[in-house]
Amino acid sequence: MSTTAVQAPERGFWLRYLSLFSSLGTLLCCALPSLLILFGLGATVASVLSAAPWLVSLSQHKGTVFGAAGALIAGNFIYVYAIVPRLPAPACEPGGNTGTCATASRATRVILWTSAALYSVGALVAFVLGPFLVWVDNAQ
Repeated sequence: MSTTAVQAPERGFWLRYLSLFSSLGTLLCCALPSLLILFGLGATVASVLSAAPWLVSLSQHKGTVFGAAGALIAGNFIYVYAIVPRLPAPACEPGGNTGTCATASRATRVILWTSAALYSVGALVAFVLGPFLVWVDNAQ
């Protein structure tokens, strides 16, 4: 009979995924509708909002949503690049195989940078693109 050790979730597991989904949420609530309207797809936005009316209340509080998502992503960057390197290396697998540790570390960084990229696109469309287009329109 074989007994296998069940690994506990890695420290910071929830912070990584929470930052990813909060940045995805900011993109869905605030940036994507603006981008679709920019491309002339207002009917698409109307149908999405009729299917998911909670997006309206999120977009009414986009400053708070973006602030919370930005704080989570910033906290995750601090955790991954400042705190984790100072922690003693855990034994990821019985027998000292560090392959799991390397895979988890790589996945952590991919999720973190994906979150940051989604957040940046969302912030650009939600806060910068509108005023820029108004400025361009007034300049003509």
